[in-house]
Amino acid sequence: MVGYVLKRILMMLAGYLVGLIALVVIYMVLSSLPNAPGYFELMQFTPVAVLVVPPLGMFVYFLTIVVTGMQTLVFALIAEFFSLRSFWLHMLFGCAAAAAGFVLLWPDAPDDPERWGDMGIIAGAGLVAGLVYWLIAGRDAGFRRPLV
Repeated sequence: MVGYVLKRILMMLAGYLVGLIALVVIYMVLSSLPNAPGYFELMQFTPVAVLVVPPLGMFVYFLTIVVTGMQTLVFALIAEFFSLRSFWLHMLFGCAAAAAGFVLLWPDAPDDPERWGDMGIIAGAGLVAGLVYWLIAGRDAGFRRPLV
């Protein structure tokens, strides 16, 4: 039983870390499209630089972990304790965790129409991250083994 719970915890961690990579990459790609919001103007570099320069990419990845870690842990534990295994629910959790992390960085974002584009890009990337998490850890969510 302990081995199974440990395996589930490791799967949750792996799903979260790979989901974050998907979140960061999808956000970088979407934010580099023409007429995308100017999020990276604040930090004075482009999304391509984040993908090409490893220390810069690791900084963005670490920042993403800091702002999405707690809400993702809560969602993952809810999914595990209640054995919630549907992909759309994990996608919704990913979207909510990413949007909440964005609001942690910019608390006035919901009230600022200039940030709504960023919020949409983050939410879309969160959907993809939730799907990636589901593929790795969410399909078999639940600390209790099935009785089959």
